[in-house]
Amino acid sequence: MNIPFLSLKGITDKYSAEIHEAVSRVVNSGWYLLGEENATFEENYAKYIGTKHAIGCANGLDALIWILRAYMKLGVMAAGDEVIVPANTYIASILAITDNNLVPVLVEPSIATYQIDDSKIEAAITPKTKAIMLVHLYGQCAYTEKIKQICEKYNLKLIEDNAQAHGCLYYGKKTGALGDAAGHSFYPGKNLGALGDGGAVTTDSEELAEIIGAIANYGSSKKYVFKYKGRNSRLDEIQAAVLNVKLKYLDEDNNRRKQIAKKYIEEIKNPNIILPTVVDWNSNVFHIFPIRTGNRNELQAYLANKGIQTLIHYPIPPHKQECYKEWNNLSFPITEQIHREELSLPISPVMSDKDVQFVVDGIFEKCYE
Repeated sequence: MNIPFLSLKGITDKYSAEIHEAVSRVVNSGWYLLGEENATFEENYAKYIGTKHAIGCANGLDALIWILRAYMKLGVMAAGDEVIVPANTYIASILAITDNNLVPVLVEPSIATYQIDDSKIEAAITPKTKAIMLVHLYGQCAYTEKIKQICEKYNLKLIEDNAQAHGCLYYGKKTGALGDAAGHSFYPGKNLGALGDGGAVTTDSEELAEIIGAIANYGSSKKYVFKYKGRNSRLDEIQAAVLNVKLKYLDEDNNRRKQIAKKYIEEIKNPNIILPTVVDWNSNVFHIFPIRTGNRNELQAYLANKGIQTLIHYPIPPHKQECYKEWNNLSFPITEQIHREELSLPISPVMSDKDVQFVVDGIFEKCYE
């Protein structure tokens, strides 16, 4: 038996007829950028997230870059200002900050939830701090009331990196609508994935939405009139059409992910494995099912031999990457422990019960061999 970590073909096949119809509609329309499909998706996605605006763009990294760039255009931030961000995030969160000549300030996560530790944020704030960038890592909500209170106390913008948490809830409100603005990725492997790269920004701010829409379109909101030094970062019509199809099934797919996660948590009984801490089943859409173990590489090799593909999210933390070599001497022990021990089990809406049981049994056998 062979269990892939994620079958993108399987997910696409699930909606094959509707996707083919949507793509054909775009092809036959003769309009391939900034057309009706994009406008419809932006409207649908804003409604789904619960914000007034959604602005499509080329990818999730650009979404975060444009949020920060727009705040700089508004005079909220300036080069050299600081943005607090979790130390254990994917590199894109930090790239967005440094791309704007802003300074990332890394804060350790909680070892229990892998989300930024809200008890450590306030100590990292300086007069140059202008924002906190939350990352809903692995599909789990990172937002807390304490973070909201800190933002209010210090007049900080709250920016969400919602690349991994489409459909995640915090007491009935979706991530992506909890802060001032949020960046979303529609990379094919995400819970809401396109057939290529894609991204969006959600916000309630009309002014921010207008600036971001212009920046992502060469700096123009009117043809051949350029208010900003922008970039070409547009969500194309085919990707928007595909996303409109898949958005209808996002909650259903997330529920299947939760079913698999519950099965793993209830039946994986290996004393050497630390399973995810679930604070609230509504606040986790399990983009990733991360386990931790001291013998990660050995377990990964064993499962691979069984036909079970696993991945590591992520093997090297940002502060140890060559591109940020100025940080290489820094120590973030909790982050480093997570990156040293984390292993992601297969979890996707197209996994069968038989597939899930095979993964559970494989880990059980490793424990009691």
